[in-house]
Amino acid sequence: MHTLRTAARTIEAETPAGRDRAIDGLRALALLAVPTGHWLLGGFTLSPDGALHNASPLAAFGGLAPASWVLQMLGIFFLVGGYASVLSFRRHQGPAADWLKGRLARLGRPVLGVTAVWAGLLPLLHHGFAVPADTLRTASTLVVQPLWFVGVYTVVTALTPYCVRAARRLGAYAAAPLLGAVAVVDFLRYGPYADAVPSWLGVLNILPGWLFAYQLGVSWGEGRVTRRHGWGLLLGGAALFAALLVWFGYPASMVGVPDEVRTNSHPPSLLVLALAAAQSGAAVLLRDRLGGWLRRPALWAPVVVVNLSAMTILCWHQTAMLAAAVPAAYLGPVAGLVGAPDSVGWILARLAWMPVFALLLVLIGRYARGFESPWTRTGTIRRALAGVLAAGFAVFALGLA
Repeated sequence: MHTLRTAARTIEAETPAGRDRAIDGLRALALLAVPTGHWLLGGFTLSPDGALHNASPLAAFGGLAPASWVLQMLGIFFLVGGYASVLSFRRHQGPAADWLKGRLARLGRPVLGVTAVWAGLLPLLHHGFAVPADTLRTASTLVVQPLWFVGVYTVVTALTPYCVRAARRLGAYAAAPLLGAVAVVDFLRYGPYADAVPSWLGVLNILPGWLFAYQLGVSWGEGRVTRRHGWGLLLGGAALFAALLVWFGYPASMVGVPDEVRTNSHPPSLLVLALAAAQSGAAVLLRDRLGGWLRRPALWAPVVVVNLSAMTILCWHQTAMLAAAVPAAYLGPVAGLVGAPDSVGWILARLAWMPVFALLLVLIGRYARGFESPWTRTGTIRRALAGVLAAGFAVFALGLA
């Protein structure tokens, strides 16, 4: 405890006086919601040949859907991402292309690292440890699952200069056309003309769906979002969320449920934007109070640690869960880890496994966090090899090979 208190005081002393602790706190909260959600709502079944397959407790417990409303915090992540990006963009001296190159490198290095490592692990696990091919396919899908976010975040980051112009011209209302675009696509997908609409139309929601909260964050960073806007976002988003659930038949879960025809998140539906609006409003209103809480070194230190390991947490948390589940598959069903997630007992057992997953993530992160740092000692040949391995893993994970 003395060591922890000393570390907290050191972090406090090294924090710049003008650091916006509330924004860092919101980012840390949204980051931790990602592994928490995946670990709680993702299970495995075991086939007769000993292979692992994805399963979800939401298929058996529809009443758990409200948990996904709390754990789906990507709206907050994009909000604070937009806020932080506009501040960084404003401070940058030089061409916008140089700023963007630096931001994208920070996103790309950890993704390249995790996919390259897994490309090397696949043949080792299959031929060296006789892990079934279907288990490796399941594992690859889970590793890739959170990485779609990085691709989308890369695109919206590239649009930052245009978001800044929109924010300066329209303020908080710069996000309104994005909400309208998603509403139009949802009407076409689910309205009276749904049978005549091609199934790929939903793809049109991906960019405006996730750009919505990012644009709000840019407007916030430009000082164009006030507490009045915060109340409007909170109350308006909550009202729209309730209306879509009660009267328009949107699925209650914010994440995909096996065998469900409709899903809210892939691509994002209007319900996702309604939740993001409500969360964004709450963030604006609670900013000052959260910043005050984080003046306490004991609360601030974990926030700093999480933010410094952001991409490591995002890229490797599924690997941490798999590090427990894959070996356990050799033992047969293991409560809360391997076996149908269809009982209260499974839920209680999974909660007990959560600290184990967290410990495994910490252990993996000790080595994987190096991928977040600039690859100053990595030559061209090694970078090219990492790129080839990453591409090969992506082909396998996406079912193209």
